[in-house]
Amino acid sequence: MDSEILIVLVLLATVVLRFAMAAGLAYLLVPRGPACPICRADLLPITHGLLSRLLSPLQHAWCLDCGWEGVVRRSRRGDQPRRALIEEVIPRPVE
Repeated sequence: MDSEILIVLVLLATVVLRFAMAAGLAYLLVPRGPACPICRADLLPITHGLLSRLLSPLQHAWCLDCGWEGVVRRSRRGDQPRRALIEEVIPRPVE
């Protein structure tokens, strides 16, 4: 009787560990931060009531520039967007 319980526990542990490793890898593959992974523009967060509370480390976002929509990891407050801080200055025409 004890050996049967032990076998069931070992098999259950392997299934749980496999699921945990797959979930951890999937989480690490999700892009991070407030910048679009395609064009590096700022992302607009899309809020969902209950889903946002259940999956608090993840955030549904949309890019205003290229139209990318997907899930990103929430960034820490100190993270800066990946967009360049200094952009090219275009001179105004002289009137």
